[in-house]
Amino acid sequence: MGEIWCLLDSRGMGGIESHVGELAEGLRSAGHAIRVVFLADHGPHPLRARLDGAGVPYEVLAGSFGALLARLKAGRPSVLHTHGYKSNLFGRLAGRLAGVPTVASYHAGEQPPGMLAWYDRLDRWTACLGGRIAVSRPILAKLPWGGTLVPNFVALPAAAEGGRADTVAFVGRMSHEKGPDLFAALAAAVPELRFIAYGDGPMLPELRAAGGAVEYRGARAGMSGAWGEVGLLAVTSRAEGLPLAVLEAMANGVPVAAFAVGALPEVIAEGVNGYLAAPGDLATLAAALRRWRAAERTALSDAARETVAARFSREAGVTAILAVYAAAGMAQA
Repeated sequence: MGEIWCLLDSRGMGGIESHVGELAEGLRSAGHAIRVVFLADHGPHPLRARLDGAGVPYEVLAGSFGALLARLKAGRPSVLHTHGYKSNLFGRLAGRLAGVPTVASYHAGEQPPGMLAWYDRLDRWTACLGGRIAVSRPILAKLPWGGTLVPNFVALPAAAEGGRADTVAFVGRMSHEKGPDLFAALAAAVPELRFIAYGDGPMLPELRAAGGAVEYRGARAGMSGAWGEVGLLAVTSRAEGLPLAVLEAMANGVPVAAFAVGALPEVIAEGVNGYLAAPGDLATLAAALRRWRAAERTALSDAARETVAARFSREAGVTAILAVYAAAGMAQA
């Protein structure tokens, strides 16, 4: 069997990039040859350091459809797995022309603005040309041709890294749909706790300029080594799929307080492994943070880790994705 290629067009770390890293490491651990292909060079990228550390090969193309088609014809991967609308559109057409089976993953739960909305619709309506994976039920419901539900997944560390500090964290892109402004409002509502935000994006300069109680740490290549100062993850998103940051936090014993958007109500059990509030309901979320401060931390942390181990393990996710590859026509040894 030839290599499995994961294709993405990326400028920085986010949910898609973290997912590709998890998948690449999982496939390699399962004995499969895997290569990550960046459609274009947008400068230094944190994912490359992670891939180097895991021994996963990668390459960077010139950014054009022609360059991708030529590389597919030369490399002949057993399957091309694409991530993000541009990679999906380029990949499935180039795969058809090169005779390479394709699978597209759909990660985003929000509706993109402007011209991106048109590309997003085109991506979904042409998805019938290859295999289809959605990371949450709401995302799956938006695919006109259906697909396979494979929730995001993470490796479970041997021991919990976080869950003990009196610190609430935001982990994600500083953009409107992720609600970092709502996180800042949450920090103002619960001044007795410490608030840290990890991530970069278009809203970061204005949030920093506004001041307030949040410590803005900027982007990280990954949260390994940082979960130790996080007691609770707050998800203040206006729209979501199934955030990898949530699963990684829970795997490290960090419970989650979140608005009930996307697949989060399927992951978080109120008062057991975290807390839920209606979308945009800051008052209820603030009350949940105060409940957490007074709660028995060990039980919450243990329940969070058990949720990931039982339902969102890397091994289960890789097995499910390999089944989608086979159904799409992946060449076998």
